Amino acid sequence: MADTITANYVQTGDDWTITVSGLGKQLTARAPGIIAARDRTDQLVEKLAPEGRTTVVHLLNGSAFEFTSAYMTARLTLPEIAPLVVPPPAVPKQAEKASAPEKGSGKPQMPPSKQLSKAVEPRKPAEHTPKSDEAKLNPGGPVAAAAVATKTVTPPAARA
Repeated sequence: MADTITANYVQTGDDWTITVSGLGKQLTARAPGIIAARDRTDQLVEKLAPEGRTTVVHLLNGSAFEFTSAYMTARLTLPEIAPLVVPPPAVPKQAEKASAPEKGSGKPQMPPSKQLSKAVEPRKPAEHTPKSDEAKLNPGGPVAAAAVATKTVTPPAARA
C-alpha cells in the first residue's frame, strides 16, 4: 500500500513556505515561487520516504484544487518580458554613397536591394532553326503555313 504524504503551501510575499508531513516526520522549506516550491517539495518527499511508493497530496489553503489551479496558472503563464526592439539594418559605406541621389537628377536612387548589379551578362543571340523561322514567318502555325503554300499567284505578265 502507498504511504500518504501531505504538502501544505503557504504564500508569504513572493516566497512560499512548504511543510511536508508524513510517516511520523515533518520537514519545512522555503522557495521563491510556486514552481520552485513544488520542485522543493519533491526533494523533501525523497528525504521522508527514500524508497517505496508514496502518494503526495499538495494543498494550498487546505485545498488540492486551489494548489492545482495556482500551480498550473504559474506554469502556463508566460513571463513578462520587454518588447523586442529590432534595430534598423546597417548600411555599408559604399551603399550610402550609391543610394544618395545624384545632384540635379530630380529622382531618388533605388535602394541597393532593388538595383541591378553592374556586371550583367550580354544576351546570347537566338539560335536559328527552321521551326523558329517558320514560327516568325507564319504566326498562325503550321496549318496557316500549309494554306499559304497551296495558294499560288501568277504574275500579270505571265497570264497573257
